[in-house]
Amino acid sequence: MPTSVRERNNLRQYDELADEWWRPGGRFAMLRWIAAARAALIPPATRPGAVLVDIGCGGGLLAPHVAGKGYRHVGVDLVTSALARAREQGVRVVCADAVALPVADAAADVVSAGELFEHVPDLAGAVREACRVLRPGGLLVADTLNATVWARLLAVTIGERLPGFAPPGIHDPALFVPPARLTAECARHGVRLRVRGVRPALPALLRWFVTRRGEVPLVPTRSTAVLYQAWGTRHE
Repeated sequence: MPTSVRERNNLRQYDELADEWWRPGGRFAMLRWIAAARAALIPPATRPGAVLVDIGCGGGLLAPHVAGKGYRHVGVDLVTSALARAREQGVRVVCADAVALPVADAAADVVSAGELFEHVPDLAGAVREACRVLRPGGLLVADTLNATVWARLLAVTIGERLPGFAPPGIHDPALFVPPARLTAECARHGVRLRVRGVRPALPALLRWFVTRRGEVPLVPTRSTAVLYQAWGTRHE
């Protein structure tokens, strides 16, 4: 597998890592754990034909956790190799940019933006689109990295050097998102967010480092200094 660092946050890296989405102990293991924690915020659908728009769906990591909740799961991403993996998980895939979604206004009951906002240069545009496609009363769920020294240290300086963790160059710390900014952007479009920090459960994480097997649950934490979840409904 290539180990050289290209320009940070370069989408071409995901093509090189296409086989990592579902590989046990692979480079995207942490993303799978985060997806499971995000799915826990998504309730079962309340009406027939409910739609979940999964922006930045990657290889479809959210799919197994929402498969029984009654949604049409639509995944949007710019990386075609990732979309191929998502399709294998039963996701209806669309190749499109997060700042120009080919989705009608108020079409989605749930919008998921998992590990997306720290990769998007136009944060305001991505938030605008996520809120635009969400129907009144619909739910936005997201997780992202805070713009702090701690986030840069753990996600980049350390995380990119640990075997099996973040691929080198996958993040650009200049794009990390403070919770206050994400909250303000969503509020402009009628979505009031709640925010909490999350982290891997430490005993399970230590076992995973030794065995490279199993999944690691994420647990809530008071600190949003590194990774945090955000969720809220769209008001009229």
